[in-house]
Amino acid sequence: MIDGDKIFWSPHTAKPLLDDALLVSVETMDGRIHFAAELGTETKFESRSLRSLLFSETDADLALLSKARQLLHWRRTHQFCGICGSATTLSENGSVLQCSTCSYQFFPRINPCVIVLVTRGNEVLLARSARYRASFYSCLAGFMEVGETPEQTVAREVREEAGVEVDNIRYVESQSWPFPSQLMLGFLANYRAGDIVPDPNEIEDAGWFKVDALPNTPSADISVAGRLIREYRRSLAEAL
Repeated sequence: MIDGDKIFWSPHTAKPLLDDALLVSVETMDGRIHFAAELGTETKFESRSLRSLLFSETDADLALLSKARQLLHWRRTHQFCGICGSATTLSENGSVLQCSTCSYQFFPRINPCVIVLVTRGNEVLLARSARYRASFYSCLAGFMEVGETPEQTVAREVREEAGVEVDNIRYVESQSWPFPSQLMLGFLANYRAGDIVPDPNEIEDAGWFKVDALPNTPSADISVAGRLIREYRRSLAEAL
């Protein structure tokens, strides 16, 4: 269907044009349906990683791209049943994959994580990741473990990654994060005790930074980490 300069394809129409690419439908909050395809390495389309788009797209674009990536990851990693090994099939509404033999159902997986800004008066604890060779400093973060509350995860991750103890842990906001399918739970926490001792497997560098002399940090427009930093700076300014 053509509407002005926009072309809308049904999945049956688009599929032949994309060879054997994995194709999923993605519904946005306003009810619009989009289609996303996972392409092979040899393709005529331009290839860009999702991380490379983080600072160049709008919130709406990123939400759509994030959901598409998570659905594609779910479909790719659940093609076969983990119980009996048979192939899975997609339900009519696209919300569940079901085993064709034992009927076990697989829903899109979401991995809860915490991300925390540790504060000490007009200073915040920021770190640079050892895994991604990041050019910026950000908040500490980590996956929740079985049996933990988010607050317990905050205390454990800060202790393990930076060697310090925190208290007054409070939830602020959340964000979907598609690497590959995290739900980031954002917290603030007060420094309680200890000297910074970074875990070299996780942290390349960490330190206390005054809020009026911060290093390069994530954008508040697209990152819960950036918003935690921005809002804490704002709260200190308003308290003066």
